[in-house]
Amino acid sequence: MADTLSTMQPLGTKAPDFRLPGPMGKTVSLDDFKDSSALLMVFMCNHCPFVQHVLPHFARLAQEYQARGVGIVGISSNDVQSYPQDGPAKMAELSKSRGLTFPYLYDEAQEVAKAYGAACTPDFYLFDGNRRLVYRGQMDDSRPGNNRPVTGADLRAALDAVLEGRPVSDDQKPSVGCNIKWKPGNEPGYFRR
Repeated sequence: MADTLSTMQPLGTKAPDFRLPGPMGKTVSLDDFKDSSALLMVFMCNHCPFVQHVLPHFARLAQEYQARGVGIVGISSNDVQSYPQDGPAKMAELSKSRGLTFPYLYDEAQEVAKAYGAACTPDFYLFDGNRRLVYRGQMDDSRPGNNRPVTGADLRAALDAVLEGRPVSDDQKPSVGCNIKWKPGNEPGYFRR
């Protein structure tokens, strides 16, 4: 299990457009969330132990904040030639078995992950109503094996601030997870050595 940190994109960055298919064929775009009070994006995948560790809590958090008007979307950008367990059919199975209430989309070309500067799974991005980045970082300080409970504290604090019209704290810690599994030769510049 390789620990990779999120790239911590600059706050205030405008959400790049995206248009991606879900595992059941329905295409979802940034514009589909235009009426949401905020937009939370998570880059995730099926096999990552970091995602598996937080997913039950995140699924409940997503339901709670969707009910409060937050748009939520999950995106898998992994190379499914090397990691077939992260492909669309398995994504659909995971969505159903975990009761995910948000679209879980497949970024086959990995262009959306690059546009957002995503580096790891899970990698969280919260945008305000104007689609400006106000939070990027960890869900909380729980990791597989560190015996800290999964609470979602960091992410919840950011979501609550946005929904209450308060500034989100600048004290943001990077998410930690498995690196996105890039297709050979497709690694973004921030990973090339």
